[in-house]
Amino acid sequence: MASFGIGTTEFVIMGLLPDVAADLGVSIPSAGLLVTGYALGVTFGSPFLAIATAKMERRRVLLFLVLLFLVGNTLCAIAPNYALLMVARVITALGHGAFFGLGSVVAAGLVAPHKRVQAVALMFSGLTLANVLGVPFGTALGQAFGWRSTFWAVVAIGMVAFAALYIFVPRNIKAEGSSLLAEARALGKVQVILAMSLSVLASASLFSVFTYITPILTQVTGVSAQNVTLVLLLFGVGLTVGNFVGGRLGDWRLMPAIIVTFIALVLVLMTLTETIYQVWPAIVSIFIWGVVMFALVSPLQIRVVNEATGAPNLASTLNQGAFNLGNAAGAWLGGLAITAGVSYAQIPWIGAIIAVAGLAVAVLSYVLERKTAIGAETPMGA
Repeated sequence: MASFGIGTTEFVIMGLLPDVAADLGVSIPSAGLLVTGYALGVTFGSPFLAIATAKMERRRVLLFLVLLFLVGNTLCAIAPNYALLMVARVITALGHGAFFGLGSVVAAGLVAPHKRVQAVALMFSGLTLANVLGVPFGTALGQAFGWRSTFWAVVAIGMVAFAALYIFVPRNIKAEGSSLLAEARALGKVQVILAMSLSVLASASLFSVFTYITPILTQVTGVSAQNVTLVLLLFGVGLTVGNFVGGRLGDWRLMPAIIVTFIALVLVLMTLTETIYQVWPAIVSIFIWGVVMFALVSPLQIRVVNEATGAPNLASTLNQGAFNLGNAAGAWLGGLAITAGVSYAQIPWIGAIIAVAGLAVAVLSYVLERKTAIGAETPMGA
């Protein structure tokens, strides 16, 4: 429930940009910086919040982060000008990365070891449902009753989530007592760095294409502007399906599942360059793309947690920053390609190339893991 509210407040602003810009007397590009400010808040602010709360009992931290979410969205709803709205967005973003980071660790710790990735996937399902339900309905609500009404609705969701967390999350979930130096050492491990690199590359692959999906659909596929929303809704359904598929695959065999999913991602993006010219083949490919793409998210999150022994909460939070860094990098690379003369129809190749880089890193990580395991099994002096 909380992740649904957080996901909705993150993405719904894109659908409300014209309304916000008109109401506050700023340009749409300036209003668009509200998205950038939020992403930077997640990337650079959340880790400091995670460090500040590292010694606190976990349930209390989750409740505190939802309170921060409530305060931030309330300030968004009442912000009288653009500057205060930007501040409110950054405040809201601070809790985003820390909540998903800590929530992943808590969720994984509440279930049997063979269901850890599925538990993380269940939490992240709120994020995918936000794209399917929260953003369309939030946008419609804001267009009908004013953009501030959307943020008040998100505040109501946050209140329900706070009550649910207060009632159902077990008390006295102890924080792991590592020093800041020990956590820094854990974050410096090769496998942790490789795992976070995978998150950056997976997200960059997505946003290098998804950022420009509307002009791709309207100018190449021939989908009407009104029907783009329906295609994106179907893509969101694919994300939701992929989220649960990834949870099951990750609990089966984590790294092989990640490698196979990256291979599938490369293939589906290459296929999209051929199917993008016709409506129904394009729609089917985009749905499969959504399934494959989000099948990576929860396995990548749990991979970071597994490898960052001694600093799982901070590493998990930093991984949310890695995903957001990938968002920004992917959008920039896609824009750079278009500026250089790459056609909209060929943009999926950019995502495929980035996915190949992700595949290479995944294979490298797995090979190093297997070598370490074989070395540990080899008797002394053998």
